Amino acid sequence: MEEEEHDVVVVGAGPAGSMTALVAADRGLDVLLIDRNSEIGVPVRCAEGVSREIEKFIEIDPRCVCTEIKGFITNGPEGTKLVVSASDDVAGYVLDRRTFDKSLAQEAARAGAEVRVKNRAYGVSKSNGRVNGVYVNASGEEVCISADVVVAADGVESRVGRWAGLDTRLRLEDVATCAQYLMCDIEANSDYCEQYFGWEIAPGGYAWVFPKGEHRANVGIGIGGNISGEHHRAIDFLDAFVHEKFPNGQIIARIFGAVPLSGPVYRTVTNGLLMVGDAARHVNPFSGGGILEAIQGGLIAGDVIAKAVREKDCTARRLREYERRWWREFGRVLYAGLKAKNYLLKLSPQNFNRFFRSLTGEIKLKEYTERALMKEMAKKNPKMLLSLVRTLF
Repeated sequence: MEEEEHDVVVVGAGPAGSMTALVAADRGLDVLLIDRNSEIGVPVRCAEGVSREIEKFIEIDPRCVCTEIKGFITNGPEGTKLVVSASDDVAGYVLDRRTFDKSLAQEAARAGAEVRVKNRAYGVSKSNGRVNGVYVNASGEEVCISADVVVAADGVESRVGRWAGLDTRLRLEDVATCAQYLMCDIEANSDYCEQYFGWEIAPGGYAWVFPKGEHRANVGIGIGGNISGEHHRAIDFLDAFVHEKFPNGQIIARIFGAVPLSGPVYRTVTNGLLMVGDAARHVNPFSGGGILEAIQGGLIAGDVIAKAVREKDCTARRLREYERRWWREFGRVLYAGLKAKNYLLKLSPQNFNRFFRSLTGEIKLKEYTERALMKEMAKKNPKMLLSLVRTLF
């Protein structure tokens, strides 16, 4: 078996992994970024929408943007509508994740990180109670890659985190199973992302239509993992939704996946290892969105890792700075999203409908952020407001 050494090895070249690698390399570390697939950004398992808040952290390459959106429209189960928009007319973007992910990995490489594809991690190495590397199958060759810090950026299942001893299990009710079609030849709202709620449409979740320009859109559905079963799969609900909304549309890509909705897992570090992105459950449980949190978490992780390696202290105690910082920056918003999701799922059918009736109307946000949006939604529903007041305000 071949052996090599680096300061940091990042497993997974999604947004969180690439941002972590970029920042750590920019701080002068020897960083290796690996991905199990033969092409970064493929397969796409994302609705690809992100708020303009992301511009606080990175500059978006125009080539990564399919369309600018003014906001989103929430369609309730009785035909009610909530229109949320930004006062400056641009609330966010629908990205081309293939281009976006490649762009981030390329920026990591420009910062000095080495990037490799078709490198599949199959275990972690440990010594004296700490993780000190990963075992990798590199296009058929077995390699032991030693590192001061291993970053688990390997998605919702995070086998790397599990191998290190962290609990990455999820209950079925804490997972959304999702199916999505990229469709063309359809008439979708080109200015707004749309969501559709209703137990008949998407039990325990919602359907979405995210425009990608030129009469194209991501059309998908996520349902509760504890609801999914024979003849009640996400794809079954998606086919019914598409048949009703876009019977003449053409399907040009099919995407399937799972989204963690457990809320933030506080224990995201151990000796020599740190988890980011979906692996760390950095996804808003209410919306299912996680691109923004992946970028934020990666920025924090890369900075903390750089300091830890320079100090020659990569213990869990030192790496917990990462946990404190991500909780301060966005953890409370994710926790509020979890409370909002649980509140909604516990409603009776009558109260579920009443909740969406309370949201009917328009909201115009001066600053389009997840926190601002959840605050305004809570203000429209007093009972939800009471459950979130300590978290958001």
